[in-house]
Order: sequence, then C-alpha cells, then structure tokens
Amino acid sequence: MNKNLIKKNLIKLEPSATLAINEKSKELISRGKKVYRFGFGQSPFPVPEKIVSVLKENAYKKDYLPMQGLPELREAISNYLSEKTGNIFLKEDIIITPGSKEGMFLMHMAFNGDIILPAPSWVSYAPQANIASNKVHWIQTSADNNWFPTASELEKKIKLIKNKNIILILNSPNNPSGTTCNNLEELSKVARKYKIIILSDEIYTDLKFNKKYNSIAKHYPEGTCITGGLSKWCGAGGWRLGFFAAPKELKKLMDNLKVLASETFSTVTSPIQYAALEAYQGNYSDYKLKTTNILETVGMYVYKNLRSNKVLINPPQGGFYLMPEFINKKYKTSSDMCAAVLKETSVALLPGSAFGFKPNKMLARLSFTDFDGSNFLKNVTLNKKINSFDVEKYAPNVVDGTKALSNWAKKL
Repeated sequence: MNKNLIKKNLIKLEPSATLAINEKSKELISRGKKVYRFGFGQSPFPVPEKIVSVLKENAYKKDYLPMQGLPELREAISNYLSEKTGNIFLKEDIIITPGSKEGMFLMHMAFNGDIILPAPSWVSYAPQANIASNKVHWIQTSADNNWFPTASELEKKIKLIKNKNIILILNSPNNPSGTTCNNLEELSKVARKYKIIILSDEIYTDLKFNKKYNSIAKHYPEGTCITGGLSKWCGAGGWRLGFFAAPKELKKLMDNLKVLASETFSTVTSPIQYAALEAYQGNYSDYKLKTTNILETVGMYVYKNLRSNKVLINPPQGGFYLMPEFINKKYKTSSDMCAAVLKETSVALLPGSAFGFKPNKMLARLSFTDFDGSNFLKNVTLNKKINSFDVEKYAPNVVDGTKALSNWAKKL
C-alpha cells in the first residue's frame, strides 16, 4: 500500500487521551478488575427530568432543521450569553454544533494562522490545530498564577510569532486544573493591543464554585468567540449538543463556519435541539446549585485528603478536576507515573503530558466524578450544607481511590 496514503500532519495523531483512558478503564472493569475511574471527565448527574421529557415528546421529529440550528434555540442561547456577558450576541451570530468540540474543530479548519495554548490545555485543542495545519505555540504556566498565562507571558509569546493571525484559547474553569483565570482583564488588554482572536471555551462556566460568572468576552467583546453546550452542567455529554458564538466583528469567520457545517454534519439531531431549547429557556438554577455544591464538596474532600509535602495541588474552583503534582525522582515521565499508579493502586489518572506539559513534569489530571450522581442528588437539599460525611456515604469510590492514591504518594 502507498506509504503516502495518509497526510503527513495526521500520521502522528493518536486517539484522544480522555477517550482512551475511558476505554482502558472499561476494559479492565470488564475483566473483573477494580478501577477507580479518575481519568475520564464526565458529569455523574442525570439530565433533568423535564429536559428528558421534552426530548421524548419530540422524538418523532425527523425532518432536517436549519443548518445553523433551530432559530428558537439560537435565540435562547443568544439571551443566555447576552445576560451573562453584557454583550449582544444575535441568533445570527450562533451556530448549533454536535458538541462544542465540533464547533472548535470547524474554527480550526476555517482559520488560517497560529494558535496559542496555555499549558495545561484540554487534550483536543492541539490535535485539532494540527489537523487544520495551524501551528501551535505553548505557554508554560505555573501554579502561582492558577495555571494561566500572565499578560506579560502572552505578550512575549505574541511578539515571537511572525504570523499575526493568532487565536488564543482560554478555558475557565479549566480542564485539567480545575482552576479559574483571575487575570482576564489584563489578558484582554494584550489581545486588543495585538488584535488577536480569543476562543473562550466556557463549557464548565455553569459549574463555577463561587457562582460568579466571568468571561474575557466582558473585557474584549469584539475579539472573543464563545463555545459551550449541555455536556457538563446538564449531564448530557452523549447528546452532543454545543454552540459556537462569534461577535459581529468576526462575521467572516462565522460565515465560513456555516459553510463548513453545511458540508460536514448538515444539522444537529432535531429532537435534541428541542430538548436543548428547554434547557436554555427553563429554570434549572436549583439543579445547577445542588450539583455544583456536590462537586465542590467532593473536590475539596479529595484536595484536603490528597495534598501533602509529596503532592502539590491548587484547590478546585469549578468543574470536575484537580491537577496534583507528585514530588518524586522515581519516574522519568508523567505517563510512566500514571501507568504505575494504575497498576499499583487501581486509580486511573491522565498524565500531564497529555495537556501540553513537558513529559518530565510529574503532573496528572484527576477527575473526581466516580460516584452515583443520581443517588447523591436525591439525598441533598439546598437547605442543608453538604459535608465530608456525605462524601463518604455517597461517593465511596472517590473516598477509597483518594486514600489509595494518598498512601501510594507517601512511599515516593
């Protein structure tokens, strides 16, 4: 067979690290092995019943919806974004996509330029850029700045890039660190100065533990695109419903995304778009508050019981994750370390190298979602503060996995 059958920029691509660890964990479990599933970040909570009911009610709808998405849904997301950001996003500025991941991929395919990624960044940002032949430039961050770049670091990186068509991708709350960006305004000033585009990946924004929304779009509305969807706050990852929103100043980019969408996925599944309309129009504040309170309590439990002089961690501020750093000289790479952790403790983690860190930096992503979210949700109320006893009762895998990991780290 012709050795040039596959494009050069695709040959070195590997399956997504998050999906790979999920499949590996399932395989081990099917063979009777005990696995603490700290590697895959999926909401443990059920989709709200009303939203499920709307999906069922619309299951018979089989006709294609408009390529850009159900107009009423785009209007609802427009209102949601405008209320949160204070900016005007018209429904014409929004496209409904099969997951926010697809929206980002279309952006990479349409864009002709360079991509700046803070390390850590979600595992698919860089591969998508590579598929689209957009060069990636990493900014190595530190725990001191909550694992986000400083304004001076961003400006320095921009000056080193010859091509001035640049997109910076920011994700806050962040996957994999679980932290939030505290210097958005300073970053926005640099972005405006050099007229770069920012993609604000806000898939975890409704799971922010302090309940205070913040987006760089508030500070740099003319240059910020936003992606989001139902997978995290609504527990509907498998439904694959996301959106991509662009300001009117980036109309040319949005127009190209529409063309790409028409030639790829055509339109998102019709019944799911109607269910999403209910998700964005309905009042689910109590659901969000309860699930976020649970996640914060579970995350803080892991943080307090894992951190030590051998394990450095920033406290969780939103989403599902912690990013522990294991102080040791035993392992050469974070991949080697995570393989040893899985073998010796049955705890599945993802190595920091999957998120843009240098292989010899002993960081890992820990997802604290290995519990029955339906049961936990049924047994908490808004009037009662959730505590560590609730975690021990309703999230035993998280408790046992944390203990196993802590005991392992003490031997380093």
